Amino acid sequence: MRHTSILVRTTWDPEAQVWVATTDDVAGLATEADSIEELTRKVLVMLPELIAENGLGNLDGAQAEIPVHIMAEQLGRIANPSRT
Repeated sequence: MRHTSILVRTTWDPEAQVWVATTDDVAGLATEADSIEELTRKVLVMLPELIAENGLGNLDGAQAEIPVHIMAEQLGRIANPSRT
């Protein structure tokens, strides 16, 4: 398996009041944190460990670093102006 980059999706869980991160690119990444900054730190520590655990050490050797795209999504709601 070769990666040119890793896409991590983060979403806000309003019930638990935490940010949650997952990715399809590296098996096993599922973590949460109170802030997006804390979550980013956790993800960047966990990914190299998970890459090694999953035997993905044969990543693109030409790259000195693997870019990690952390995409945050938070759903907001507004009143529908046509219903007032």
